[in-house]
Amino acid sequence: MVHVGRIKDSLFKLEDEKVLAEVQKTLDAGVPPEKVLEECKTAMVAFSEAFLQGKMFVSDLLISGVIFEDINKLVMPRMKASAAKKNAGKVVIGTVKNDIHNIGKIFVSNMLAASGFEVIDVGVDVPPKNFIEAVGDSNARALAMSCLLANCYDSIKETVEALEKAGLRDRVKIIIGGGWVDAHVVRYSGADAFGFNPQQCVHFCEEVYAR
Repeated sequence: MVHVGRIKDSLFKLEDEKVLAEVQKTLDAGVPPEKVLEECKTAMVAFSEAFLQGKMFVSDLLISGVIFEDINKLVMPRMKASAAKKNAGKVVIGTVKNDIHNIGKIFVSNMLAASGFEVIDVGVDVPPKNFIEAVGDSNARALAMSCLLANCYDSIKETVEALEKAGLRDRVKIIIGGGWVDAHVVRYSGADAFGFNPQQCVHFCEEVYAR
């Protein structure tokens, strides 16, 4: 019998071989890959809470990111097989300055790619100038910024302000996301929207390119 919750539990405990076995078994049982990724997202939020409470360390987060990348190698072929083949547009994505969390960004990047978007991933701990260069060089009309740490909200705001100074703000729509991001952070930073889950980010980008 397949228990999807075991994926979340094993990932949180950093049991790499066990979680990969659970993912494979779950996919083979016909469970939608999106459901598998949702379980991983739940573990990601738990990582954030544990980190802020001092129960996890940066090294643990890095290990979890490596495990998540291995999970993606199993999940993404299933998603891409069912995704419509289309050129949906370009999206720049990255984790803001002073934040090294990678799991959520990888998750969203893969969901966007599976939905037909060309994803320009600029990495983690990204300063405003790198976001500006990526938006300017790619002519992307959508920018997704990840921020899992509350003390990095100023990094979002700095990036939005830098885009304004560079004359790029009017041509790009900005969505932010992360464990603690909400409508208050959108107003504080000057972004356009926040995504509670990766699918909301996909829908946001689809709407941007539908205009």
